[in-house]
Amino acid sequence: MESRKDKFVGNRYGGPRTPKEDKSEMIFGSRPILEALAAGKVLEKIFLQRGARNPTTDEIVKLAKDREVPVVTVPIEKLNNLTRKNHQGAVALISPISYQPLSEIVTSLFEQGRNPLLLILDRITDVRNFGSIARNAECMGVDAIVIPSRGGAQINADAMKTSAGALNLVPVCREPNLKDTMDYLKDYGFQIVACTEKTEHQLTDFAVDMVGPTAILMGSEEDGISPEYLKRADVRLRIPLMGQIGSLNVSVATGIILYEAMRQRLKDSGYSSLNKLEPM
Repeated sequence: MESRKDKFVGNRYGGPRTPKEDKSEMIFGSRPILEALAAGKVLEKIFLQRGARNPTTDEIVKLAKDREVPVVTVPIEKLNNLTRKNHQGAVALISPISYQPLSEIVTSLFEQGRNPLLLILDRITDVRNFGSIARNAECMGVDAIVIPSRGGAQINADAMKTSAGALNLVPVCREPNLKDTMDYLKDYGFQIVACTEKTEHQLTDFAVDMVGPTAILMGSEEDGISPEYLKRADVRLRIPLMGQIGSLNVSVATGIILYEAMRQRLKDSGYSSLNKLEPM
């Protein structure tokens, strides 16, 4: 039975919640954040108090831009909700992974004579979805995951746990502009395959060769792939559904289309399993 106390959030008059500590490691204060940036520490995101601009915060914004670290100006209430500690108007989240340069990964894969398989994520915001997608990617042979600098899920302890260690194995590339990234990949001979409901071409009956250099594009949980990205796709594929619900969870959909890419690549390689390398 629900108690009277359970019905209230914060105090009984609707006061603020007690801040819930984020599981991510944090840096507090503008000076320590600036020193961390200068030392090359990998930061996930920086929160600065809105209206509290000074020479130190200006330098933080400049260095963060150079290092492609997202900076968000927020009300002080947001900072207070992030931590109980004395943040002095600045909080930075330390990334549990090191981001990799996409150009170096692509160049290295081609030099090895491999046909890269990349996964581009457009605004996947749920950390558990992201972690599950990373796990799918590692299991299905994805060479790198590409995410936007802004608008994506925070890679934190929950994402790491849900990935079952995959985020320590699959390189993650944080790109400031996915449009430019897609154009760059197409110039290198990649085909962009968009998994979307906004097409009549079904995965089961529309033959798309994903053995060559391929980047699979997945959209956000809310509204799918952004129109400006969708129009850059070479191919659009939808996963056929038989039930009454019109869409799949994005991590499930990612697993399905990545399996098709892996199936084609296994067949092309002449082996039934890339792990055991047993001839078919």
